[in-house]
Amino acid sequence: MMKRVVIALAMLPTLAISAPINDFSFKSPSFNGSGYSSHVLTIENQEQTRKATLQKDIQAALDKKKADGENTNVKKFLNNLESRIYAQISQNLATSMFANSGSCSSSASSLTSPCGSFDFESNNITWYKNLDGIVMQVTDVGGNKTSVTIPLSSFQFGN
Repeated sequence: MMKRVVIALAMLPTLAISAPINDFSFKSPSFNGSGYSSHVLTIENQEQTRKATLQKDIQAALDKKKADGENTNVKKFLNNLESRIYAQISQNLATSMFANSGSCSSSASSLTSPCGSFDFESNNITWYKNLDGIVMQVTDVGGNKTSVTIPLSSFQFGN
C-alpha cells in the first residue's frame, strides 16, 4: 500500500511558480538597445585609434631605418666632402668677382660685356662690373633670370 501512495503522489502534478526578477537588466547596449549607437561609435573609435597607432609605429620604424642608412660614416664623409667642394667653388667665384681687373669695367648704367661666367648644374651665373658695383645674374634652365646687385661703394673702409 505504501508503494501505491508513493506512486500516486509522484503522479500528482507539481505546481511551479516563477516570478520575474525586478532588478535585473542587461548591462550591454547590444542586448538592451539603450545607448547602442554611442556603443558602436566607441568601438569604431577604438579600432581607428589602434589602426592609426599601428600605422604611426610602422612609419616610425621605416623612418628610423632610412635615417640609420643615411647616417653611416661613408655618407657623413661624402656629405662633408660635397659641402667643402661647394664652399671652394663659391669661394673661387667670389674671388673672381671681386678681383681688381681694370679691363672688365662697364659703364654705370649698362651691362654690356660680362666679366665672367660660370655654369653650375645647368644654371648660368654671369657677373658684370660697373661703377656702382657688381651685378650677378643667375639664369636657370627655363630662362628665368635673377639679378643680385652688390654695391661696392658702400663697402669701402676709411683709414
